[in-house]
Amino acid sequence: MMRVSHETIYQSLFVQGRGELRRELHRCLHTGRAARRPQHRLDGRGRIPDMVMISERPAEADDRAVPGHWEGDLLMGKAGRSQVGTLVERATRYVVLLELDDGRAETVAAVMKREIARLPSGLVKSITWDQGKEMSAHARFTVDTGVQVYFCDPHSPWQRGSNENTNGLLRDFMPKGYDLSALSQDNLDYFAAMLNGRPRKTLGFMTPSEKLAEVVAPTG
Repeated sequence: MMRVSHETIYQSLFVQGRGELRRELHRCLHTGRAARRPQHRLDGRGRIPDMVMISERPAEADDRAVPGHWEGDLLMGKAGRSQVGTLVERATRYVVLLELDDGRAETVAAVMKREIARLPSGLVKSITWDQGKEMSAHARFTVDTGVQVYFCDPHSPWQRGSNENTNGLLRDFMPKGYDLSALSQDNLDYFAAMLNGRPRKTLGFMTPSEKLAEVVAPTG
């Protein structure tokens, strides 16, 4: 049997409603709000509420046949007191790095929303993350962006294999024990450009930047 939480139903209403349908939904909902205000806190067992698990992620993401499905994580700095967000597109291995003032869920969601807006339209369909508390604002992020967040099973880093491999490469630029708060977004964009310009065997020795350009190029 499959169950759908109330939060998922509300998200669907707010994300999919458009035009007159959206206005009618607002009138019918007893709060009258134009956006869902989900609970961001962990539940009493320390779990993130209303997680959508990786088992529900579309098959097109699993086989990397369609671009737009990303994996994300936090790269931690010295003593775990600083962090950088990392996003990797599964089909092209294209990397986006996020400057974060802190690891709070609201901060991660806001910066991720800002940075994915810089990408070509339609290139972000989903993001897969582990069950870290920094993603506890996932429901609001989905409402704001229309991008679904999927969660890995506990202790299963291989379910974000592209991101794990990329984080290893990023340690060349940001070694363990380094204070990541000293880095600006310009610094991080430079590091990402270095990786995105590196040929990859898995891409037939194309670079992630070249592969991205290929998949977003207009056809016809």
